[in-house]
Amino acid sequence: MKKTFFLLLAVSALLATACKTKTSPAVLKTDVPARPAGQENVIGLRTEPLETVRIGVVGLGMRGGDAVERLTYVPGAVVTALCDVVPERVAESQAVLARRGMPAAKEYTGAEDAYKALCQQEDLDLVYICTDWSHHVPVALCAMENGKHAAVEVPAAGTLEDIWALINTSERTRKHCIMLENCCYDFFELSTLAMVQAGAIGEPIHAEGSYQHNLDPFWKAYWDNWRLKENQQHRGDLYPTHGLGPVCQVLNIHRGDRMKTLVAMDTEPFNGAKMSEKLYGKPDATFAAGDQTTTLIRTEKGKTILVEHDVMTPRPYSRMYQVVGTDGYAAKYPVSMLCFREFEEGQPVDAHTVGTEKVYRGAAADEMLEKYPSPILTPELVALAKEVGGHGGMDYIMDYRMVYCLRNGLPLDMDVYDLAEWCCVTPLSRLSLENGNMPVEVPDFTRGAWDQLKGFSYAFAE
Repeated sequence: MKKTFFLLLAVSALLATACKTKTSPAVLKTDVPARPAGQENVIGLRTEPLETVRIGVVGLGMRGGDAVERLTYVPGAVVTALCDVVPERVAESQAVLARRGMPAAKEYTGAEDAYKALCQQEDLDLVYICTDWSHHVPVALCAMENGKHAAVEVPAAGTLEDIWALINTSERTRKHCIMLENCCYDFFELSTLAMVQAGAIGEPIHAEGSYQHNLDPFWKAYWDNWRLKENQQHRGDLYPTHGLGPVCQVLNIHRGDRMKTLVAMDTEPFNGAKMSEKLYGKPDATFAAGDQTTTLIRTEKGKTILVEHDVMTPRPYSRMYQVVGTDGYAAKYPVSMLCFREFEEGQPVDAHTVGTEKVYRGAAADEMLEKYPSPILTPELVALAKEVGGHGGMDYIMDYRMVYCLRNGLPLDMDVYDLAEWCCVTPLSRLSLENGNMPVEVPDFTRGAWDQLKGFSYAFAE
């Protein structure tokens, strides 16, 4: 009895000491493998200018088929190769090229690894990858190993092992590896970035991004149900980059700051298991991904990012794009809104005073954003982007900028470290969830060079 009493006293003393000293909670560590000998980082990578960017598109489903047509409108781009496991999709894209007055592309089809021969094609500079997620990394690695740049649809990678493989291969081959994150080129996000860089909302200190999209109408459209299978087999935020990419640019991630720690929580797969039963005719008691996954990230400079993922509920579509500054606020969802600090000293206040900030909504917010034009948007580019389309034009702007930079030998707007940082939320959120929602350390994918650049910027030939 006495031993138990004194043991309880000892434990109480330890807890009291921990509280007084504000002991930090345990953080799950992640490894940063040493950079292989002879390699250097690819921050600001410039490659030999290309008068014409010859492109091979791998994966010609919903995203790939649209990409083929968009690329025919991009100055200096030509599609010289087409690849898909389904021959009919190759034929459909060939018809698009013919309709646009372009020469026929070489064809690769009929086998799951047909992309390997495409990557060896000599008249090819860039492999544009729109496959199911499981083939993103193998095709990108094959492209770079064969001397081609790699452009990978989102999410580019789902494991830390694959992320490091892409980084190391890009560094060793000195080839670009860009993730095709189109949401960085939406008009609201571009204007908000320009507004933040002009100092209009003070210091940005918190940002939010998400992918909330009810996929009920789309599940069956994915070849061999691969999209649902990803949710069945993997827990965590499986699609973080649409929300995360634009806010990381605002917060200068690996351009003066870096993501340092994250923690995640999720719901049970209430609707996920039902969808599995609906498509396969039997319940799935092991369905992995929760209907809603929430991840909170803290940066090296003490800023925070909130990321959410929900593809299973009737919640309205939202990328939740919001930026909080010391003196202002910008939000795109559920309605566009800008707020600025307007309170003046001496103004009468009481406990019920509200609305001291200046608020702009809807058209008024759009008018305010027009005062902060993005440096990459010319009137001609905006007009063509809206005509060609692709999520309102942002897909075309993304393709245009990538080809423009390759033609002029400039650093791309997004590099392999952006790819790594935006994709790592998937495996790290899973790690947090599987360990009782513990905080997880975010690896420094730049291996110490996260503040080598000072602020996000675009490169121009002039």
